[in-house]
Amino acid sequence: MTTLSNMPKVVTVFGGSGFLGRHVTRALAKRGYRVRAAVRRPDLAFHLQPLGDVGQIAAIQANLRHKWSVERAVEGADAAINLVGILFEGGKQGFDAVQEYGARYVAESCDKAGIPLVHVSAIGADPDSESQYARSKGRGEDWVRQTLCDNAVIMRPSIIFGPEDNFFNQFASMTRYSPFLPLIGGGETKFQPVYVGDVAEAIARGIDGRLRGGATYELGGPEVMSFRKCLEEMLEVIQRKRALVSIPWWAASMQGRFFQMMPGTPLITEDQVRLLRTDNVVSQAAVDDRRTLDGIGIDASTVEAILPTYLWRFRVTGQFRNNVAAEKGEG
Repeated sequence: MTTLSNMPKVVTVFGGSGFLGRHVTRALAKRGYRVRAAVRRPDLAFHLQPLGDVGQIAAIQANLRHKWSVERAVEGADAAINLVGILFEGGKQGFDAVQEYGARYVAESCDKAGIPLVHVSAIGADPDSESQYARSKGRGEDWVRQTLCDNAVIMRPSIIFGPEDNFFNQFASMTRYSPFLPLIGGGETKFQPVYVGDVAEAIARGIDGRLRGGATYELGGPEVMSFRKCLEEMLEVIQRKRALVSIPWWAASMQGRFFQMMPGTPLITEDQVRLLRTDNVVSQAAVDDRRTLDGIGIDASTVEAILPTYLWRFRVTGQFRNNVAAEKGEG
């Protein structure tokens, strides 16, 4: 069985300051690795420093659209992790530029430096997908496989949840001003929400050399949940009652087209609506081949256990919310 490497000392983490990145950085630091967080804005990455000892974590400037900066970021490193991804396009940050060619530049730079790579993609990545997001993710995976072969591990998580996530937090925030929540396509799309800490642990094990080189792992939580079930679970945690209104696919696509033209972070885009047409769960093939969290010995955390630890702030009176009042339907 091929393994990635034997305990590298310096790990370059592309996207190390993001939602998943800070948890990966923490997992690596606990293992004693020196972390080089390669990010576009090092001046905005100071929050990483408390995650390790003095001098253990350093942020450097890198942009996946510029191959020279990628090569500089891996110079002298013993391994690399690519976490960079975008949910919607903006300016020069396009799907192809970041998730296809950016992945290519990282893989080629690692190959040139002779170091292994853990590449984070997504369940549903497909070079022939109708979704630009999934298509660019799939093509990025192809570049990694072609370039590094057994010297890379690919991780495909389902929807990731945790304190800074863009899913449960977004819909919980909507309850503050909206009397209803949208169920796109009727809310039947299935997810397998996976806790960010579990994903970070799996990635760190890849760096440890404990996973199969050249393999693609699919990371999902212990429960498959419909879109509707996810929102119901969130509403129960924040102790609010909101109507769940089904939105037909055609109407959701129109809304996505409108929102993506607005300034700022769009509520949803037309491409994200396309993604929602397909279930986002771990495949049976991955389960049978033990290319899952359970297969590598990680006891995945449940949505029920984790959501209350960070969604309490969306209750009417935060963590001091009176449960009796909630039962009466207030909020």
